[in-house]
Amino acid sequence: MFLLFLLLVFGTLAYLRRTGQLGALPWARKQSPEHEAREILATRFATGDISSDEFLERASVLNWTPGVEPLPAVRGRKR
Repeated sequence: MFLLFLLLVFGTLAYLRRTGQLGALPWARKQSPEHEAREILATRFATGDISSDEFLERASVLNWTPGVEPLPAVRGRKR
């Protein structure tokens, strides 16, 4: 009976994950290298390690406009 319950719980979680109703598991979430680079760049600018001109130059190399967050990617759903 307990195994049936566990199977039902895991099946439900797998279904929700597959349909996009459930996001990535907290321990499975990993930030992209670009996001990490932006955080490092913003931290260096905030602590005064780099000037504003250098900050903007390096942000442009990352194709990032500071203050403007990209829209989250919309995952296509199969119909």
